[in-house]
Amino acid sequence: MGLENLFLGFQVAITPFNVFIALVGVLLGTIIGVLPGLGGANGVAILLPLTFTMPPTSAIILLTSIYWGALFGGAITSVLFNIPGEPWSVATTFDGYPLARQGESGQALTTAFTSSFVGAFFSIVLITFFAPILAELALRFGPPEFFAIQLLTFSSFVGLGGGNPLKSLITILLGFILASVGLDIVTGQLRLTFGFTDLMKGFDFIVAVIGLFGIGEILLSVEEGLRFQGAQARMSPRVVLDTWRKLPRYWRTFVRGSVIGFWMGFKPGGATPASFMSYAFAKRFAKHPERFGKGELEGIVAPETAAHAAGVAAMLPMITLGIPGSPTAAVMLGGLIIWGLQPGPMLFVDNPDFVWGLIASMYTGNVLGVLMVLTLVPLFAAILRIPFAILTPLIVVVCAIGAYAVHTSMIDIWYMAIFGVIGYVFKKLDYPLAPLVLALVLGDMAENALRQSLIMSHGSLLIFFTRPITAVITAAAIFFFALPVITPHWRRWREAAAGRHA
Repeated sequence: MGLENLFLGFQVAITPFNVFIALVGVLLGTIIGVLPGLGGANGVAILLPLTFTMPPTSAIILLTSIYWGALFGGAITSVLFNIPGEPWSVATTFDGYPLARQGESGQALTTAFTSSFVGAFFSIVLITFFAPILAELALRFGPPEFFAIQLLTFSSFVGLGGGNPLKSLITILLGFILASVGLDIVTGQLRLTFGFTDLMKGFDFIVAVIGLFGIGEILLSVEEGLRFQGAQARMSPRVVLDTWRKLPRYWRTFVRGSVIGFWMGFKPGGATPASFMSYAFAKRFAKHPERFGKGELEGIVAPETAAHAAGVAAMLPMITLGIPGSPTAAVMLGGLIIWGLQPGPMLFVDNPDFVWGLIASMYTGNVLGVLMVLTLVPLFAAILRIPFAILTPLIVVVCAIGAYAVHTSMIDIWYMAIFGVIGYVFKKLDYPLAPLVLALVLGDMAENALRQSLIMSHGSLLIFFTRPITAVITAAAIFFFALPVITPHWRRWREAAAGRHA
């Protein structure tokens, strides 16, 4: 049954128009991945308005292709310029840049792109088989189960998201406050508008994301005054083929990185810890760990495989449960809502063409992406030779056009600017933006699920503990909320126990 559905998906994904859209998306995404101050989530957010007039399947193919291209583009800056295109590309710089400085930039980039392809392909295959099973299970869910899952998503950012848990909680609460601005769809009352009629419609998710990510990153980059001095990109068919002959010897690293990446992909921001974890495992089990950090191919294979496996795995909870596993998936979730689709398991029932077209496009987009970047690396690298003073205003103009296109309203450009300042301040203070984006996207859905659950139970919160599935998910959510408090005590207890045994 799954293979029949996948065949249906390929019939949708490989139509001439959708293949063209995928090529354009990969090209745009790679440019976005190379450009300073941008990345997968930013690029998808800025270009989302382009999809408003497109069929939903073509729209999601464009966005996912932009995402694949941005993932590949991040490796180019990491290897050639020692500038991580994304947080999970940091580990790639450890060995990628030293190898490029030795005149082996072609070998380093071929290794990075091939590893990315393998990790992503592994995750796509697993999504093909696991997505229908997970969606079928989720079809049995009611409002209490959906609220419990959303609670688990928010709690996992607090307990597992890394960084300061209190800062993650604060950004989630701020996101909830912003999501509640406007008209209450249940009572019809105005909330937090303070007499301003422009606030009646609330803050549009797309405008907020363009400001937080696009403008916020640009302000940060301007302050840092980025300068690029990197290695030359030398690629040839011979270099690619010679590198491919060497890579099979690292098959254990490929397998280990893919498994780590897929498993960690369900965690918020899981690609970054997955890349570092995979790198650490590779160094731990290597025959010559002393070579790591000096231009070792395995040091590129490990983080790139894990990061891309995790990046793709984050799509699984989005299409099956309506819960995004990454900031980019959160932006795409907003796109589903804008296109009139209901995120979650009903997509498989109501829109099988869309879901399986998306899954099939992951295969085609991944193949198109690796072929394109292998052939056009020198061109993409040349983009970084453009003066930053020229790039910056161009990116700001693109952001402003995207924000204005949402409602053709000037007020949205002002909102974009305000959210840009918020994004800049949050980054300076090291507050995570992903929980804020998630709360903006899911705030209304979580509130509605909570209200429906309380109506079902006549106002009793016990409904979240008396239904078996809901009780398990709610207990896990409470555990993750409590994890930052429990962990220090657990560590002290273990240290004390180790001291007694010593």
